[in-house]
Amino acid sequence: MSGPLLLLTADRRLVLMRRIRLFAAATITYNVLEAIAALWAGGVADSSALIGFGLDSVVEVASAVALSWQFSSKDPERREHLTLRIIAVSFFALAAFVTVDAIRSLTGGGEAQHSTPGIVIATLSLAIMPALSYYQRRTGRELGSKTAVADSKQTLLCTYLSGVLLIGLVLNSTLGWWWADASAALVIAAIAVREGVNAWRGDVCCTAPSANTQTHFVSDDDCCKTVEAKPPA
Repeated sequence: MSGPLLLLTADRRLVLMRRIRLFAAATITYNVLEAIAALWAGGVADSSALIGFGLDSVVEVASAVALSWQFSSKDPERREHLTLRIIAVSFFALAAFVTVDAIRSLTGGGEAQHSTPGIVIATLSLAIMPALSYYQRRTGRELGSKTAVADSKQTLLCTYLSGVLLIGLVLNSTLGWWWADASAALVIAAIAVREGVNAWRGDVCCTAPSANTQTHFVSDDDCCKTVEAKPPA
C-alpha cells in the first residue's frame, strides 16, 4: 500500500547536502583521533581487537572522505556508484587484516595485555557514535542517498565494534581470558564483511531515485520513509 507523495524542494536538498558534508567532517575529525589512540593502545597491549578497532576508524575516515568527495560535486548522484565501491573495499580490507592478526594471536603469536586506555576509548565511542549515526542516516534517507546511508552504517558499525571491543577487553582484564580479545576481533571482521557486501551491492536499505524521477510513493514497508522527488514544474 502506498503512502502520500513526498516532495523535496531544491532549497531543502541543499540543506541536506550541507548537513552530509558537515557530518562527514565530524566523522573524519573524531575517527582520526580515535584511530591514533586505538592503534597506539593496541600496539602497547598487543591487542588484536584494539588494532582492528583502530583500523576500523581508518576505514571510517576513508568512507567519510569518499562521501565528502561525492557531495563536493554539483551532481553527487554521478559519483554514488564509485563511492559505494570505495566504502565496500574499505570494509573488506579491514576484515582481511583483522582476521589475519586475530588468527596470529589465537595460534600463539602474542597474548593481549590489560589496556585501560582501550577500555576508555571503547566507552567513549559507545557514547558518541550512536547519535552521529542516527543523524547521518536520517539525513541520508531524506535525501535518498545510498552512500550517505552506507556511511551512517559505517558509523553504526563503530558502535557495535565498541561494544564487542569493550567486552573483550574487560574479560581479558578481569578474568585473564586473553583469547576473548582475538575472538572479539573475529566478530569485528565478520561484521565488516557483511557490511562490505551490502555496500558493494548497494543494499543499504535506501533506494535513491534517478535524476528523471518526478514522483515517489512511499510504501508502508519502505525503510527510507522519505526520499527525494522533484517538485512539480
